[in-house]
Amino acid sequence: ITAEFVMDGHSRSGQNVLRGLHYQIQQPQGKLVRVVVGEILDVAVDICKSSPTFGQWVSCILSADNKRQLWIPEGFAHGFYVVSQIAEVLYKTTDYYAPQHERTLLWNDPDLAIDWQLTTEPILSAKDQAGQPLKTAEVYP
Repeated sequence: ITAEFVMDGHSRSGQNVLRGLHYQIQQPQGKLVRVVVGEILDVAVDICKSSPTFGQWVSCILSADNKRQLWIPEGFAHGFYVVSQIAEVLYKTTDYYAPQHERTLLWNDPDLAIDWQLTTEPILSAKDQAGQPLKTAEVYP
């Protein structure tokens, strides 16, 4: 990764919390994500219309034990589901947080068909409950 990181973030969430799928339509952020406490299922969705993988997603387990990291380039939406009792997620970003440009894709959009590996109903914030389906979401060219 040759990106220059400008900001670090730290998120702490309880079990069954699902965050995302978040992105910034302006000031897009590349993110390098890792977990220092607990375990999450981390998900990235390609939302760049000109990409041959537009609308496709990838996921992986990130945990304090496996020490894996996931690079999420600009042009992707990002979310995660907390598998363990708690999880602390650290992430580095290539641009600053700009709430006025933040958008949310609907986590359970049937067109995306993301396998969140849920064991129960997820706990969602109001912002994440109000996510937009990919068909109507503002995406990158």
